[in-house]
Formats: sequence, structure tokens, C-alpha cells
Amino acid sequence: MVTPRRSGQERIPPHPDLRTIGLQQVLEALVDPVRRQIVSVLHAAEQDLNCGAIELPVSKSTATHHFHVLREAGLIRQHYVGTSRMNGLRREEFDEAFPGLLQAVVGRQ
Repeated sequence: MVTPRRSGQERIPPHPDLRTIGLQQVLEALVDPVRRQIVSVLHAAEQDLNCGAIELPVSKSTATHHFHVLREAGLIRQHYVGTSRMNGLRREEFDEAFPGLLQAVVGRQ
């Protein structure tokens, strides 16, 4: 796990080392259509997005859970800017650990 850091107004929650993530955990994270939607939106985005910028058909607390599952599966990185939690895909790291999987997931939406 990466230790949270504080630098100015930016905080970073812990993220797993992708070398410790198994394919089973990734697939379980991606089985949910809401989480696949989040991954697809982040894949298409040109920059990190805050949680509220992604329109989801679930409550805020349920959305928070989905973001947490994706972070724990190593798919997304999160950091705070002020009070906004920003989200982005860990594309390069993820593609190195699981070649072609991310593209297969977003290509099927």
C-alpha cells in the first residue's frame, strides 16, 4: 500500500501496488455495470474527474463504494484537490500488469 501524503491542499488516499492485485479481484471489480461505466468515462476523459462529474444511476454513498472498489482493485487513482476527490485511470500501470484488459472492457461498452 502507498502511504497517504499531504502536500499543500492535496491529499492522496492509499492505493494498492498492482503487483499484489490478482486477476480475480480485478474481474470482480469490473463485473458491476456501474463500475464499468465509471471506468469507461475515465478512459474517455482527457483529465482526472471529480466524483460528481460522472453521472451515475446510484446514490452518492453507493457511488463512493464503487469508487472504493475500483481503487482497491488498482484500476483508478484518487487524490483530493481541496474538498474534491479526483479520479483517474492507472492506465499505464494497469496495462503493464494486465495487458489488453482495460481496452477490452471499454471497447465492449
